[in-house]
Amino acid sequence: MLAAFCVAGAAPAMAQLIPGQTGTNQEEEQQQGESQSGSPGFSTPQSNIYGATSIQEVGNDESTQLQRFLEAQEDLLDQSKRLTEPPEPGEFEKYVERVIGRPLPRYGADLLLPESRNFAAPATATVPPDYRLNVGDVVSISLAGSVEGSTERTIDANGNIFLPAVGQIHLAGVRSGDLGDVLDRAIGTQYRNFRYGVRVAELRGIRVYVTGFARSPGAFSVGSLSTVANAILQAGGPNPNGSMRSVKLIRNGQEVADFDLYELLLGGSRVNDAVLQNEDVLFIPPAGPQVAVFGSVTAEAIYELRGTESLADVLAIAGGTTQLGDAERLVLYRVADGARPGPMEVVIRDAATMKARPADIIQVLSEKNLVQPTASQRVFVKIEGEVEKPGNYYVEPGASLSSVIALAGGMTSRAFPFGTELNRNSVAAQQRKNFDDAIDQFEMTLASAPLTADSSISADRLAAQNEGARLFLEKMREAEPDGRLVLEIEPTATSLPDLPLENGDRVYVPPVPSSVGVFGAVYRPASYMIADDPKKVKEYLSQAGGPVRAADKRRLFVVRANGEVLPRSSGAMGEEALPGDVIFVPVKTSSKDLLTKIGQISSIIFQFGIAAATVAAID
Repeated sequence: MLAAFCVAGAAPAMAQLIPGQTGTNQEEEQQQGESQSGSPGFSTPQSNIYGATSIQEVGNDESTQLQRFLEAQEDLLDQSKRLTEPPEPGEFEKYVERVIGRPLPRYGADLLLPESRNFAAPATATVPPDYRLNVGDVVSISLAGSVEGSTERTIDANGNIFLPAVGQIHLAGVRSGDLGDVLDRAIGTQYRNFRYGVRVAELRGIRVYVTGFARSPGAFSVGSLSTVANAILQAGGPNPNGSMRSVKLIRNGQEVADFDLYELLLGGSRVNDAVLQNEDVLFIPPAGPQVAVFGSVTAEAIYELRGTESLADVLAIAGGTTQLGDAERLVLYRVADGARPGPMEVVIRDAATMKARPADIIQVLSEKNLVQPTASQRVFVKIEGEVEKPGNYYVEPGASLSSVIALAGGMTSRAFPFGTELNRNSVAAQQRKNFDDAIDQFEMTLASAPLTADSSISADRLAAQNEGARLFLEKMREAEPDGRLVLEIEPTATSLPDLPLENGDRVYVPPVPSSVGVFGAVYRPASYMIADDPKKVKEYLSQAGGPVRAADKRRLFVVRANGEVLPRSSGAMGEEALPGDVIFVPVKTSSKDLLTKIGQISSIIFQFGIAAATVAAID
């Protein structure tokens, strides 16, 4: 506040008005002076002291004013309701709760609670020198010397105040620190040998707009000294999908500041926390990448990132580990994106170079679960296909297939439970081992015995068979088993069994198939629409033209939608064909031919989910 007295020029006092200098005549200036101060002008030292003034707005239409008042009160009630009701959790908050089994707040959310939201700028705060005066602000002026008096003047709608014998002085937009100089020049045009004191006596407040992903967007009346943080927090802050790291201050259509609330919350810094001006706009953009940190850390919460932070940076934002936290490693729950799904252990020293990804969940273990950390880790399961809410789920260890399907909202009306695929990492690993053993045995057979004992086979053909065997083995080495677990389920089942799930399981619920496939050594290999009346396997085989002359009908087999394989020896030909069945007829080969030995492991290929087309191409 500027209250020091200053000495003006030394010329004789000029007590009379000088026409033409203020743009108004003497009578108008006197009337304006009386309307603001109740006195016709400044006095000589013997005159009375000016009193404080107040301005009351008088409406011309009382009914219109009442209607506007009621509408404003209704808006305030709606705004108050939005601010006091707890916000609906965001999508990532719900996901985190599903993964760790309990809700986790966004960092800084406690500051947005109604009982914690007293962030209005204090009305008695010292007006800073860079504060710019607004309409409605009150300026207190004291004069001594050749002219004496005290008055308080309210800046009118045009941004002016009126002083008798001086006239209109434009103050709106003037910096508080420059107020004395402006008044000195204005009063000095009429008076000499005077001293003055001036201060901002009262701040009317300003109107700002909070837009974007705010919890309660709209227009707000805030104190004239309010900053970006004051206004944002008074408005309830960002909603669950709004950013706390990038609040834009827009003034006259231009972005003039970008405020990061984390700088205030984490370090107490108010860089870019600019003082607001009337009609400023605050825009809250969508939240950036979010990660969650829980366990033995100083501040468990959901944190918003700028996009370049490492896992170590995230831990630092969360205040680091507690005294009981594991300082050597952490557990990372990451949505599969070309990486291994499910919880993974990360050595702390590697966390500095490992970039955090959106939706990462970081757990810091404590002493009590250092020995057996997997006991507290949840199971990652991927649910796809005909369910209401497909996606990635973290569930309790031992959760059943049916319970996870229920968690995903249940199956849709188009679901075909009998064809559900359950792919499991442990099964794939065992299949891989068995597959490699079979290939190794095949290699030994080829190496230890000639491919043919028939002397009629030329050397060129023998070399070609050897090369074919080598290429076949290379292709088989590259093939990856799918780890499918055959479910014990009836073809007409409407639900799935209570099979315990393992970490990394993938569950796919297909739609009801509309065809039966017939492939291999048949005349018309294709998928055939399911008939209205049930047909047997042999009828679909006939529909495909039947086996060709080179077909090995004895080795025919059927792959059912649930992954089960029915050889012909089990009576597959007389079985009723089911939706999604694949009937395969292999090629008959000579016992001395390379394809005979290839045929010895062709069934293994099907057991591992390799497409029938692979074998057909080899044949």
